Amino acid sequence: MLFSHSDSPSGIWQFIKHELHRGALDPKHPFRYVNLGTLGREFPQVRTVVLRGVTQELDFLIFTNYRSEKVREIQGSPMVTLHFYHPKKMLQVRVEAMTEVHFQDELSERYWKGIPEARRAEYMGMLPPGKEISSPDSGWDLGEESFFTVLKISPHCIEALQLSKEGHLRIQFEKSKDWKGVWLVP
Repeated sequence: MLFSHSDSPSGIWQFIKHELHRGALDPKHPFRYVNLGTLGREFPQVRTVVLRGVTQELDFLIFTNYRSEKVREIQGSPMVTLHFYHPKKMLQVRVEAMTEVHFQDELSERYWKGIPEARRAEYMGMLPPGKEISSPDSGWDLGEESFFTVLKISPHCIEALQLSKEGHLRIQFEKSKDWKGVWLVP
């Protein structure tokens, strides 16, 4: 468990922030892989992405290919939800946020410099992600252009659900309320 009935909302907020930052720093932390929900054309879309960074302002950074479907969905509606789950601590964290797409700008160029040469091919394929191919081995031809993109996800609401045999606990934090926590019915 991460928090209990006896913890203060401000203390819980510090616990949650710590875990989110650890998710970006520790490749073995369960928050490293996060579910990203977007508004698709006909249905909501959810996929797992890698949390690459969390800024001091609590913006989440995710790397992707500019030609991916998620980028088109975000450009259509920048509202997203992130869903984190920590199985050992039985903690679910949901984040409602707005997203900025950074492609071929200062932010994306700064992070591109840190991408190892061996990993750059993931963003330089001639074909876009999701394109139909004839076999699993095709589609890996490299182009000259990088489609590396940084999604900067700025939360406005973070909600935590602590699962417990003694009774679940649910708390919500909103940026507009200076991240002060309010208890919710689980």
